[in-house]
Amino acid sequence: MRRALTLARRGRTSPNPMVGAVVVKDGVVIGEGFHPKAGEPHAEVFALDSAGGNSSGATMYVTLEPCCHTGRTPPCTEAIIKAGIARVYAAMADPDPKVAGKGFARLRQLGIEVECGLLEPEARLLNEAYVKHRETGMPLVILKSAMSLDGKIASRTGDSKWITGERSRAFGHRLRRDVDAIVVGANTARVDDPRLTARVGSRTYYPTRVVVSESGDLPASLVLIGPPGESIIAVPKRANSESLRKLEQAGARILTLKDYGERASIADLMRQLGELGHLSVLIEGGGEIAASALEEKVVDKVIFFYAPRIIGGRGAVSAIGGLGAEDIASSITLDRVKVRRFGGDIAVEGYVVYPS
Repeated sequence: MRRALTLARRGRTSPNPMVGAVVVKDGVVIGEGFHPKAGEPHAEVFALDSAGGNSSGATMYVTLEPCCHTGRTPPCTEAIIKAGIARVYAAMADPDPKVAGKGFARLRQLGIEVECGLLEPEARLLNEAYVKHRETGMPLVILKSAMSLDGKIASRTGDSKWITGERSRAFGHRLRRDVDAIVVGANTARVDDPRLTARVGSRTYYPTRVVVSESGDLPASLVLIGPPGESIIAVPKRANSESLRKLEQAGARILTLKDYGERASIADLMRQLGELGHLSVLIEGGGEIAASALEEKVVDKVIFFYAPRIIGGRGAVSAIGGLGAEDIASSITLDRVKVRRFGGDIAVEGYVVYPS
């Protein structure tokens, strides 16, 4: 099963889950495979093909319950049955209502022994974005920020390039590659004019780029607007319709958000991104959009990079804006915290625990 989990990580599968499979016969691995991307055969099919027709009586280890419905590919349960697999060990059940135990039931109906739960925590972590989306309809939301030791993401003049080092920025691009959408605020879009692409090695990836703007008054010349990839401008109903028309003509998609108090709702944005099939969203800045996301309790995980420098200044831009907590007891804490080094920088990663 550990081998199957390792294989699963090779895929870039959204909106599908990452899945790996291994076929074992007489104590020997005779086939293995993983799901490479949506629309291509699933891990079970690749593993059975790799076994070369020798799977009768064998055992399959798979990281997720085999599907039993026809989507873009045929049901994996039928391929397992046809191959003569005798036992299936699955790490976890599929939370998708279209499967959700039905795959196991189909295999058992044909006399195949099924056991579920082997390395389930590791399997759920591997597909945490898929699991959250299928269970709640919402994407997994990661808040990422790069700052000085005193929590500043820009100096009092607005200068922000570059606070952290090359190794931190390279890891940031790998984060972008692995999510479906990246969200920034309007001020970040205007001042930095970021591409919001992921440049990893010699390849460039194009997650959906999202700008949240209260007014809609954004230049249509922003480099993130238009193909390749999709760009979204998220605004409240009161936004400037003429500006939005120009942004649409430039290639942007417009999403209208509900209000949260006197501003656009970030929770409503995440709900709509989930409906569009996005499993994971990376919020990159700035401080006000980060504060809004935390206030509405949509952030699941944070990754903060700290550079060994002090910027200072009351007018410098902080990583988290807004009003903040009234007291320490009502502040947000982190669980399952990991600390890593990237050259001289330190990254702190953890899952958000909101005060009750």
